Amino acid sequence: MNKNLTLAVILSICTVCFCAAQNLETPQPSPTENIKQNFGLSQIEVSYSRPGVKGRKIFGDLVPYNKVWRTGANNATTITFGDDVIINGTKIPAGKYGLLTIPAPDEWTVIFTKQTDVTNASAYKQDQDVLRVSAKSFQLPFSIENFTISFNNITSNSCNLELMWDSVYVQMPITTDIDTKIMTQIKQIMEGDNLPYFQAALYYIDNGKDLNQAVEWLDKAIAQNPDGYFIYYQKARALAKLGKKQDAIAASNKSIELSKAAKNDDYVTLNEKLQKSL
Repeated sequence: MNKNLTLAVILSICTVCFCAAQNLETPQPSPTENIKQNFGLSQIEVSYSRPGVKGRKIFGDLVPYNKVWRTGANNATTITFGDDVIINGTKIPAGKYGLLTIPAPDEWTVIFTKQTDVTNASAYKQDQDVLRVSAKSFQLPFSIENFTISFNNITSNSCNLELMWDSVYVQMPITTDIDTKIMTQIKQIMEGDNLPYFQAALYYIDNGKDLNQAVEWLDKAIAQNPDGYFIYYQKARALAKLGKKQDAIAASNKSIELSKAAKNDDYVTLNEKLQKSL
């Protein structure tokens, strides 16, 4: 009886130790990263893993040339567009896609596919492509240890998707049509109550729209908020763009007066710079 009890205890201890070993957590060799970039009127999200160089030869060796690459490690790399985008003249509807590439010495093929689970080339089906685009490959003067996907040169309606690893850099321009949507919003909102004169005018000023209309809206915004030093500053900008120098200076001086009263030195500086440029 005692022998059997001892054996049972030993087996229980071994089982506990084995289970503990199974639950051991260690860092990912190729850490997963999820990035979310505000873009246009929505977001772009990318989920991928970041393998390291670790002293290895990467492109043309670890990542073969002229073969489909999952563009990362571990799980499939995916990209999600919160709104429709345009890449190389082709419209890609909002949604989630697999992001694959075919590296080559001077030019890569970037693939957006309906497949969101491709982890090796054998699973890839070309008939599921949404878009294939060529992108020039550049040599960096330094090495990037971990594979990196990022967004750069971001404007209100364009950005670059960037791929970097070792000494290789590839970029893919992405654009989106926000102007049509914003202009529709402005038209609809301006037919209602509690009108956003300032925001609408600012969009017109920054996007080459009707500046006279922008000034008219800014005057209405000033009527709503007579102490709005920031409104007078934008009015000065619009008048300057219209070539009305004296009117622009007058609006800018009013902005400076109100900025000082509000103890906002930043707008004092902005107005001084604006006046120097006139």
